[in-house]
Amino acid sequence: MADDGGVADGRWRVRAPGVTGTACAVALLLAGHHMVPDAGPRPGSLLEAFLPWLGLAVPVLAVAALVRRSRFAAVSVLLPAAVWAAVFGSRLPEGDRRAGDLTVVQHNVAEENTDPAGTAAVLVASGADLVAVEELVEPAAARYERILGTAYPYRARSGTVGLWSRYPLADVRPLDLRPAGVPASWQRGVRATARTPRGELAVYVAHLPSVRITATGGFATARRDGSAAKLGALLAAEPARRVLLLGDLNGGRDDRGLAPVFSQLTTGRQGVGLSWPAALPLARIDQVLGRAVTPVAGWTLPRTGSDHLPVAARIRL
Repeated sequence: MADDGGVADGRWRVRAPGVTGTACAVALLLAGHHMVPDAGPRPGSLLEAFLPWLGLAVPVLAVAALVRRSRFAAVSVLLPAAVWAAVFGSRLPEGDRRAGDLTVVQHNVAEENTDPAGTAAVLVASGADLVAVEELVEPAAARYERILGTAYPYRARSGTVGLWSRYPLADVRPLDLRPAGVPASWQRGVRATARTPRGELAVYVAHLPSVRITATGGFATARRDGSAAKLGALLAAEPARRVLLLGDLNGGRDDRGLAPVFSQLTTGRQGVGLSWPAALPLARIDQVLGRAVTPVAGWTLPRTGSDHLPVAARIRL
């Protein structure tokens, strides 16, 4: 006998409400993630930090639909697949590395890095025109200065962030990105004007505060979000037409806490470029963003002694 709403064993059943309901829920989360509340433990921001990974639900649901032999469930799985493709499909192509005018590299070298010389060598070997580095701390910072200085005659540094350039740098100044309650010694941003063969370019290097998942506080993003708001205000007030931002933003383009930054700049065609953690990258938190300049290709460099992968991009001015 067939069960309620189904047919005889061995044939396709009509319904599998669990699979269908889950498929619809995944599609709704992908399309309407900004509607998820972010009060208290910030579930909305936590969802957005790993939003692309919801796509893994699609093959799981497809297998479940086959096991349940439900045509309706199988068709319903197409909904989250289509939404995922609409949201993230355009981000997948890496672009043409031969296009563009400049190569830039962004890397959080990690305070705990035990091989600063090897890390600096990877950055030099990239052949980039601009190299942005975060977590420059002594005594390793001196080694980065020395090795990067052999290939890059121009440098701008403030606190634990730095920029090395093949082109002259002018109007160098620190950026105040301190969230509330952080002392003045906290210096994690710098701005400089790079005088490239194609004209001047305002370059920002920023390292926003880390985020944490705690048992009592949930997804703790308040300090990062406060720093992102300050960075967004500085970008909005920047008089230069061409702006390039390189940095560890501790979040990606879907995270609402970083909207003050991502709403003003473009990621271009950099592909996925997951950068953290280096051993098994799950998220793109190292960013190359532009205004009136366009990233036309992006890729990751070989792993260094950091827990981040270096990310590189070709930029069209």
